[in-house]
Amino acid sequence: MDDLHVPAGPGAPDGLRIPAAELVEQFSRSSGPGGQSVNTADSRVQLSLDLSTTTALSEVQRQRALERLSNRLTGTVLTVSAEEHRSQRRNRVAARERLAALLREAMAPPVTRKPTRPTKGSQRRRLESKRRRAEIKRHRGRPGGE
Repeated sequence: MDDLHVPAGPGAPDGLRIPAAELVEQFSRSSGPGGQSVNTADSRVQLSLDLSTTTALSEVQRQRALERLSNRLTGTVLTVSAEEHRSQRRNRVAARERLAALLREAMAPPVTRKPTRPTKGSQRRRLESKRRRAEIKRHRGRPGGE
């Protein structure tokens, strides 16, 4: 098994290389294609990485990843699985791509919103809409008692 390459992106400008020794692969019988009949291989792949002990991440990247992926972690271990292909080799590739995409997304710096003011046109339209609605409500009531 080769090292896992995470492409360059926000939060990891040079990309990442996760050593193969830090990745744990487990194989089991898939419930989908290629996993049901008697003569099948264990085609389902679970790929795990312990974020707290990996040497590939800087301290800032580690904290950001632990915070953003907290709902997917078991302790500090991130696990992804792949079972959509009949072949174990293709599932291994799919799991590695999934793990790389998750890490790349998790390490991106937070996007801050630049506060803006509403435009004059939007303010005018909002007030006109409120006036129309108030007029409709003011004319409601019981039919005339004439």
